[in-house]
Amino acid sequence: MSTIVRPRRSVLFMPGSNARALEKARTLPADAIVIDLEDAVAPDAKGLARGQAVAALAQGGFGPREVVVRTNAADTPWFEADLASLARASAQGAGPEAVLIPKISDPETLVLAGRRLEAMGAAPSLRLWAMIETPIAVLRALDIALAAKNPATRLAALVLGTNDLSKETGARIVPGRAPMASWLSHCVLAARAGGVEVLDAVWNDFRDLDGFARECAQAADLGFDGKTLIHPSQIEPCNAAFSPPPAEVEAARGLIALFDQPENAGKGVVQIEGRMVERMHADIARRTVALADAIAARG
Repeated sequence: MSTIVRPRRSVLFMPGSNARALEKARTLPADAIVIDLEDAVAPDAKGLARGQAVAALAQGGFGPREVVVRTNAADTPWFEADLASLARASAQGAGPEAVLIPKISDPETLVLAGRRLEAMGAAPSLRLWAMIETPIAVLRALDIALAAKNPATRLAALVLGTNDLSKETGARIVPGRAPMASWLSHCVLAARAGGVEVLDAVWNDFRDLDGFARECAQAADLGFDGKTLIHPSQIEPCNAAFSPPPAEVEAARGLIALFDQPENAGKGVVQIEGRMVERMHADIARRTVALADAIAARG
């Protein structure tokens, strides 16, 4: 059975109030673009950003890039207008592919948002992403991720926000992120239990690409699907970190071919190059190959 994978290695935030940035987003090699109506937009520019985001969506031209819009938080005075505008755009076939809601602290907020989108006529394909950026969100990450089992939530991904977590807890963001390592792993486990994607937080010092590359490697080792970004210079090293190496892909193809041989059809374990490998390793290999093929298809 084929595995459908959509690469989300690099997910770049772009301010919705910056028309030039939105135009540039159409040319960047990021897997996904997040048009931001929240942190990157001053309070007096919220309406402008919302209008420009909807206009950019209507114009299209983003190619294979997944387009997401981050709304303001559900408890702000801008959230309802954000959601309504995106729902209308979606109903007209010119909406984003997902709506990222910041500061999610409970699954109930996702249920309510999902039902609101449905009531406003949003396309069934419109997904919700949830930002995990408060202490209660980390503690309830499993409940939030499991909300994906309820189709009403439309939940497809968790996105970590370590800047807000640092602010709320006093934990420092240091190289290696030891103070937060258990939180990161906990959220990866929660996402996998809920069957959703999980994206690592941004790296603030966009001039330090060496440090950024190390953090990308750590995130990939922890099991994240990709990383959120704040600057175009971060895209290439991020894509490299979350792309399976060619040798790994070649080995995966060989393992799949071995298990696909008629004589191995009923076997749970086979031998390859002096090692015993289980069928679950073939399942992992299929996802590796599917990801590599999806990346190659992007061109």
